[in-house]
Amino acid sequence: MGLIFLSLLVLVALAVLAIVASFLGLWVKSIISGAPVSLLNLVAMRLRGIPPSLIVNSRITAVRSGLDVSTAQLESHYLAGGNVEQVVRALIAADKAGISLTFNRACAIDLATLGTGKNVFEAVRTSVNPKVIDCPNPASGQQSITGVAKDGIAVKARARVTVRTNLDRFVGGATEETIIARVGEGIVTTIGSAQSYKEVLEFPDRISKTVLDKGLDSGTAFEILSIDIAEVEIGDNVGAKLQAEQAEADKRVAQARAEVRRAAAVALEQEMKAKVQEMRAKVVEAEALIPQAIAEAFRQGHLGVMDYYRLRNIQADTEMRRSLAREEGESGPA
Repeated sequence: MGLIFLSLLVLVALAVLAIVASFLGLWVKSIISGAPVSLLNLVAMRLRGIPPSLIVNSRITAVRSGLDVSTAQLESHYLAGGNVEQVVRALIAADKAGISLTFNRACAIDLATLGTGKNVFEAVRTSVNPKVIDCPNPASGQQSITGVAKDGIAVKARARVTVRTNLDRFVGGATEETIIARVGEGIVTTIGSAQSYKEVLEFPDRISKTVLDKGLDSGTAFEILSIDIAEVEIGDNVGAKLQAEQAEADKRVAQARAEVRRAAAVALEQEMKAKVQEMRAKVVEAEALIPQAIAEAFRQGHLGVMDYYRLRNIQADTEMRRSLAREEGESGPA
């Protein structure tokens, strides 16, 4: 039994020595760097699934830069899914630039930028060194922002917006896309309020001043420092084009109405022809009854032979007059 117990003690001692040896370098490094971390704490990190080297190196970097950051803070942020190295770099950059940034605020910004392609260090760097945003964004495929002056002439403009990160509004604040959209809207409004395109060409700085006075950075994660008009050019005569399109539309409406009237006239003409044909048919029918009526008059003694001859003479005379009238009409002047 004594031999077995001794063997267990030896194994435990060897295991402890192995653990101590694996963390001995980090422990010595932390002590030499002025940011001591106990061996027990290093072992606890490994048991919690936290890489001790990351925490120790980050703490050493922060302490050597004059920042008091504990290992517990770094471990908590790592377990939350944050980027410990970027947070420490951001704190150091903010401290050197004289920007007030707490550890909790830096961690919040870091967690807010996860999956966006940005990081807290970039936010602090943009706060120190302002960045320039093209409006419109070339990635959108739009080359310029088009507005129409009151005289109907289109004016195309391209602006460059200089912004600085507002760390107090970075979490929950609107992004660069909002800045671009607001600036574009302001440019269109300013061009649209100009009486003539000549005013825009003569005083392009009015656009930047008017847009800048609107406070477009409210509610965003940035502070607009300046808006500069990079390019202004003349576009199409939108007013004339709209008038031409309106005239063409009016022409089509008038043609449609004329076609309706023509169709109505044709229908009326067809109706009149039908009535004439009907009247002619009734006349022919009535004329067909005349011989029967004459015969009946003869039988009843109401019509004599001389009366009949006089009637025929009158008909012949009438027919002759009609024939002469037609001949005179055909031989008349063309």
